[in-house]
Amino acid sequence: MFRIFATLLCATLSLPAWATNDDLVKVKASGDVAKTMDALEAAVTGAGATVFARVDHADGASKVNLDLAPSQVLIFGNPKLGTPAMQNDPLAGLFLPLKVLVYRDGAGQVWLAYEDPRAMFEDLGGIPEDAKYLDMMTGALAKLTGKAAGL
Repeated sequence: MFRIFATLLCATLSLPAWATNDDLVKVKASGDVAKTMDALEAAVTGAGATVFARVDHADGASKVNLDLAPSQVLIFGNPKLGTPAMQNDPLAGLFLPLKVLVYRDGAGQVWLAYEDPRAMFEDLGGIPEDAKYLDMMTGALAKLTGKAAGL
């Protein structure tokens, strides 16, 4: 029994790696990474969500003498949206809280990127396709990233 559980857990943990480009939403930003991330964080807190962490990948790379274009992830959530998903399927907790990446590509363009909530949860058996929280998560991510992008 433990072996089956461990296998299922490992398979579930690798789900984000299966995401295709169709599952990712990218929003072109008008500012640099730091300003865009500041705007995203302000939009998230202004909407009443909780920011759990802000991860600066480029800073981490510099600490081990490696170069990386500016890249930051904001990890945030709202229990009113996330809890119902986890009540439907506890494995939803592997994908929550939500995450948005702000990065600069090789051409110098700054982007916000996140995984579409429906795609993120589609392999979980307990998440109903018509769950209202999926629409709310999708709408919130679009609104927050649009605001941060300067749209």
